[in-house]
Amino acid sequence: MSLSERPTSLRHVLATLGEPLVEVVVAPHGLGVPVSDVVILDPEDPLEASPGDLVLVIGARGRAAAPAIRAAGRGGAAAVAVKGSGGAEVAADAGVALLTVGAEARWEQVESLARGVVEAARAGGEAASGEVLGDLFALAQTIATLTGGLVSIEDTASRVLAYSRAGDEVDELRRLSILGREGPERYLALLREWGVYQRLRAGEGIVRIDERPELGIRRRIAAGIHAGTQPLGTIWVQEGAQPLTEQAELALLGASRALAPQLIRARTLPSPELRLREDLLASLLEGKLDAESVADDIGADPARPAQVLAFALSRAENRQLRRAELVHLIAVHTAAYRRSALVSVIGGRVYALLPDLPEHSDAAVLALAKEIVGAARRHLEVPVRAALGGVVPRLSDAAVSRGDADRVLATMARGHWPSDVASLADVRAEVLLSEVLAYLGDQPRIRDPRLTALVEHDAEHGGILVPAVLAWLDAFGDVRAAASALNIHPNTVRYRVRRAAEVSEVDFGDPAQRILTQLQLRL
Repeated sequence: MSLSERPTSLRHVLATLGEPLVEVVVAPHGLGVPVSDVVILDPEDPLEASPGDLVLVIGARGRAAAPAIRAAGRGGAAAVAVKGSGGAEVAADAGVALLTVGAEARWEQVESLARGVVEAARAGGEAASGEVLGDLFALAQTIATLTGGLVSIEDTASRVLAYSRAGDEVDELRRLSILGREGPERYLALLREWGVYQRLRAGEGIVRIDERPELGIRRRIAAGIHAGTQPLGTIWVQEGAQPLTEQAELALLGASRALAPQLIRARTLPSPELRLREDLLASLLEGKLDAESVADDIGADPARPAQVLAFALSRAENRQLRRAELVHLIAVHTAAYRRSALVSVIGGRVYALLPDLPEHSDAAVLALAKEIVGAARRHLEVPVRAALGGVVPRLSDAAVSRGDADRVLATMARGHWPSDVASLADVRAEVLLSEVLAYLGDQPRIRDPRLTALVEHDAEHGGILVPAVLAWLDAFGDVRAAASALNIHPNTVRYRVRRAAEVSEVDFGDPAQRILTQLQLRL
């Protein structure tokens, strides 16, 4: 095969299309499989595929696409793209990668982007996707945090370069812009008619766009990005379910200035690989993707132990800190410990995956977490909490380790741990108690109605009985210790506990009723 005829890889196709257009579900042979053509398949047509095909199944959704998936596998296709869920097991058995296409994405857009990548590879070049990688997405997410809105960054041709993660109340303009990778013409025409683009090009400053419910457009603020007098692009901030923050306009102005050198650099150094690796890691940690499909792409051995660290900032700091700085700091430290370490942001938390762990790594990982927290305090001047998930035997269990780390962070946030770093072993009792209480809170059926009546009675009569009972139970019936904790006389504790027993008719002398009382009153 000549250089001008070389195929591209599924990895590069995915990096160009990206979320929310497509997501990888399973990839039995990894993402390095070659893609040499893009074909459209209707299940009513002959089910045929050739080696290297990316097959777009347009006539069937979910499980109904199973025959097409099997046919693609028999033909040696690189991947199959379908709409709807299901089909992962079929694809794995057939030995073909399965992609899911967003329900509202247009097939012609998917085909056009994918074919552009394939044809560019044939010509020995790169696809012009308009995608800008890595730092721009991190900056978009940071701007979203600072403004409280949904952010997208566009170039001067209204092509979407990067955007923050999805949130509530995405309006029609944002949805169509991201799915189509550029603003829909009918909306762009309205923005031109309203003079929005003229004001954005005129120079530095904030442009406000009022909500237009009849057009499916929510309130927005926008700022032009300039290099001197030359326009480079625009930052759009759509208001979501909550109003924008008080500092939104100031933050947007600062972001427009900070983004200018980013866009200049992005024009000469576009690379979708970093963004794809972050998306793959996020999918792995969310349990959406099997480890074997992406092990090669994230540089890890799926059969070796792994561990997840989770990092969280306080809410106050989230509004002031560029989260990308913390991501970079964590990436540097974790890469120094394990070359194959990966970092991603999910739901405002930063996660570090440590694959290929050696035996007895607990002390080293704990020291690493403490080092990162200390560095964040020294260099970023922000408090950071770190939680260690459990070590899991295989990379495929990374989502379990991530879940453990989330449980630990939730417990730390409730003030149940004095340090900035904790593992599940450190706070296991607090974690389990919190989860039991959460279950009890969600299941009114299993609560004792007598204790519910006691809480209601106490709320109407000064709220003094329940604290006394809880302090007495926490002190194992030691009246003096309970009185000291409440700063009242021991006889007062005795009276209040006795009165609570009378009101509720609960027998505090019964061990089972004492346990239930202690749990339920903690709600």
